[in-house]
Amino acid sequence: MNDLRAIADRIEIEALRGEFSDAAMMSDYDRFASLFTDDAVYRIPDADIEQTGREEIRAGTERLASEWEYFVQTTHPGAIQLDGDTASGRAYICELGRLRDGSSVFNYALFHDRYRRTPDGWKFTERVYEVRYFDTSPLAGSPQVAWAATHPPAGDESS
Repeated sequence: MNDLRAIADRIEIEALRGEFSDAAMMSDYDRFASLFTDDAVYRIPDADIEQTGREEIRAGTERLASEWEYFVQTTHPGAIQLDGDTASGRAYICELGRLRDGSSVFNYALFHDRYRRTPDGWKFTERVYEVRYFDTSPLAGSPQVAWAATHPPAGDESS
């Protein structure tokens, strides 16, 4: 892997996967949807969810997020197979949170991804969520005041 383009592509795809978790946790649904191509498909088979296209992905994600009191998702690096202007890969996920009904969720999962290079950078064309471990034991912790509510983003001097 001495090809600089391949190295840059891998870094950009990894950044895309991190941006996904950040947009989800920051409830930035427009940014979340912008990470997908116009014709993308987002699936969560265990929850019988399939969303097609940016508008449906945005609306569906906002609807799902409204069910959470709090939600934490971390993305861990996985495999990436490059094929010109397309790629496929897997990202490993750890999530926990509490739903508004009081139930808790802790799980490990992975995303099976397909990506496409666009004029705006790499985007998801398909993202399929596969749960590998699922636990509904009550979480002992509690949510804390969001850092973003009390601290402006780095470089933002407007506050």
